[in-house]
Amino acid sequence: MNSILIKKVTLNGTECDILISGTKIEKIAPDIDFAADRIIDGRGKSIIPGFVNMHTHSAMTLMRGIGEDMHLMEWLEEKIWPVEKRLDDEMIYWGTKLACLEMVKSGTTTFNDQYWRIPAAVKAVKEAGLRSVQPYVILDLMDKSRSEEIKRECNEMYELSKEWGDMNRFAVGIHSPYSVSEEMIVWASNFARERGLLVHLHLSETEGENIRSVEQHGLTPTEYLEKLGVLGPEVIAAHCLWMSDNDISILARHNVKVVHNINSNLKIASGYKFRYNEFRDAGVTVTLGTDGCASSNNLDMIETMKISALVQKAWRDDPTSMPLDELMKLATLNGAKALGIDSGVIEEGKLADISLINTNIFEFTPNINFLANLIYSANSSCVDTVICNGKIVMENRVVSGEREIIDNVNRLYKKLL
Repeated sequence: MNSILIKKVTLNGTECDILISGTKIEKIAPDIDFAADRIIDGRGKSIIPGFVNMHTHSAMTLMRGIGEDMHLMEWLEEKIWPVEKRLDDEMIYWGTKLACLEMVKSGTTTFNDQYWRIPAAVKAVKEAGLRSVQPYVILDLMDKSRSEEIKRECNEMYELSKEWGDMNRFAVGIHSPYSVSEEMIVWASNFARERGLLVHLHLSETEGENIRSVEQHGLTPTEYLEKLGVLGPEVIAAHCLWMSDNDISILARHNVKVVHNINSNLKIASGYKFRYNEFRDAGVTVTLGTDGCASSNNLDMIETMKISALVQKAWRDDPTSMPLDELMKLATLNGAKALGIDSGVIEEGKLADISLINTNIFEFTPNINFLANLIYSANSSCVDTVICNGKIVMENRVVSGEREIIDNVNRLYKKLL
């Protein structure tokens, strides 16, 4: 069994040694005497759990900068959806490789994806050594003639996913209540429940979505999904910006997990008054995501934490909103729980999904409050070393194959324009 011993690293303000055996953290102690396969000098570094990016579209790294300064539906219909028709397996593979590179270099070890041509993405994720959840995306745009084709493809991908291994899990992606027919929403939900799969969807991202839902169904999108019987603990709902008290109560009652994606919400002007306090107080598990690079332009969870907190404090006129300890859990432990992964905290017996943060830099000087420095002062360049599932995927900010990934994306993206 492979082992890694991290010597004299700082954990929650205390210097210690941490032994990783196989895929898990085996021992945390002041001084560990063990002949490990690898020894890492942890002096000048702090250890944190790997971030869990709960909502992204990984290969959209290929579209970074496409369709700037546009409204959401205009952006989707005139830029993104036409470009996506030109995607092929090679593009998805290298686009996902670039996403994994960016996530590793910013401390993310797990991500909840939602994109096309899944086998090409899974190949890229496996090579990067990260964890991912890969949903088959159901998006019929109310065209019922595609129903049987979608059902067949979803089932085929589910069967194929049995060969992926433990690091990549299959899920069902219902794009949104406004883009998927009622029949397909119900079918997808039943398909997932019968197989114990997660469901990943967009919900109440814009005010217009809510208005149209009330006009069409007499219900908010959340009320509509409840009426269809598709809400449950397996559902991960991204955005959830335009939520009434009743919507929040419904999500809490059904134990739906929520993903806040502040950067894309701000950039596309979808909204900014995410009701974090109300979700939290209702018992809803809240997590964080970056969304895709076409709408948020990066996959940096440290930036996501900072902007999430600053906006909460500003619109509530309350500097105590989204405090540091809660903020860190949103980016780590809550996401791990939502995905059913035994990580998100540095403890013995937990999966070794961790990052070492270089604190011997000006952003951490003085290091009076580590979390404040990490979130409000530093940026992702402070992430020095990343370990996922007990294997080193970046050390001293070096990721194998980085130049090749960048060169291939620069070669391929021009085919999309």
